[in-house]
Amino acid sequence: MQPRFVIVPAVPIATESFHSGGRYYANTLSSGFDVYDNQEKMRLKPSYANKGLAGAACAKMNMESRNPTELFPVLRSE
Repeated sequence: MQPRFVIVPAVPIATESFHSGGRYYANTLSSGFDVYDNQEKMRLKPSYANKGLAGAACAKMNMESRNPTELFPVLRSE
């Protein structure tokens, strides 16, 4: 079980792409971390530059939620 708000890596940003043989490759740039809402099933904005800032925002949101001790199941995609 996990809390309502958790930290997830942000979706990488493609900076350039190139073709080599029969394949396409993309260079990506990490854009930091997002906070994910397990109740609403969505990423929240804004994104945070480092994990420390995201962790502080996540902890604050969990404490300010209606029921801070409520836990949600971990979803597996296998």
